Amino acid sequence: MVGAAALAGVVAAFVSSASGGSKRAEYSFRQVASGFVQPVYVAQPKSEPGRLYVVERSGRIVILAGGKRRAFLDIRSRVESGYTEQGLLSVAFHPGYAKNHRLYVYYTNKSGDVEIDSFLSRAGRAVPASRRTLLVVNHRANDNHDGGQLEFGPDGLLYAGTGDGGSGGDPPDNSQNLSRKLGKLLRLKNGSWQVYAYGLRNPWRFSFDRANGDLYIGDVGQNSWEEIDYRPRSATGLVNYGWSAYEGLAPYKPSRLNHHGALVKPVQVYSHGGGNCSVTGGYVYRGSAVPPAKGRYFYGDYCSGVIWSLRISGGKALDNRRESSGVSQLSSFGQAANGALYAVSLQGAIYKLS
Repeated sequence: MVGAAALAGVVAAFVSSASGGSKRAEYSFRQVASGFVQPVYVAQPKSEPGRLYVVERSGRIVILAGGKRRAFLDIRSRVESGYTEQGLLSVAFHPGYAKNHRLYVYYTNKSGDVEIDSFLSRAGRAVPASRRTLLVVNHRANDNHDGGQLEFGPDGLLYAGTGDGGSGGDPPDNSQNLSRKLGKLLRLKNGSWQVYAYGLRNPWRFSFDRANGDLYIGDVGQNSWEEIDYRPRSATGLVNYGWSAYEGLAPYKPSRLNHHGALVKPVQVYSHGGGNCSVTGGYVYRGSAVPPAKGRYFYGDYCSGVIWSLRISGGKALDNRRESSGVSQLSSFGQAANGALYAVSLQGAIYKLS
């Protein structure tokens, strides 16, 4: 176990720029739309650069195009959104969406369980009768730590990030238990869900760098620390990100550590000081409209609204800095077909890095 003095030095090195650092005014997140009802995600199929799909927590997906909006999917009758972390939480479009019209949604169903369904679209709308259930995970014990992210990886497979089910990682310790699907990054392969990585508390947004396939995860902390996890595409084998044996870099209940696979420490952590409370993971910017931001990974905090960015080099986070603009109640980031980066406020507004 790391000694207290040594741990303090390590943590200080990781958080020095996250807690302060110089601000930049080269670019900012500017509001481009408002009036949505508790939006929690935005996405865009590569074949539809003129349409932005906005996910509302209550169970709707709305298309924003040319300044106008219309309903794309409405499953409010199936979605439980009575608590802050429940609801319709994300959408992912199949890489071949232009031809097969298949999309996937992640939500909390009326029983309180995590559910992932697929739909087909026709004439610009999802077809309710095409719904097919791909996964249901028992989550009824608590109403928080639902996870919620869906993304297609560089291998063309669908990935899902599930929360640990709440209760501070107490029994059952879902995150370190490989027989459970909670607290995991799952991958759908050959019709079955596999554990790709484990030891996650509540991975509120993960993404793959579209330039090289590297994985970034924003994992929500417990009492003191928020973290960013990273895995290069070249890495192989099972990965354990440490919760609930560790919270960030700090020991939490280390006796719980499962030794299957490789224990991987976060590349960046930040504390709950300054009004911070819950990390919102983002994306590596790969657009062309904001050259100074290219190659930087953007993430932020839901409570403080602060947004940071960093670069990864040699598997380490470099030049972590606080950005000049923030977003109140930062519920998510999203990426457009051309690599443009969006930020979402639960208060109803959409912002774009400009």
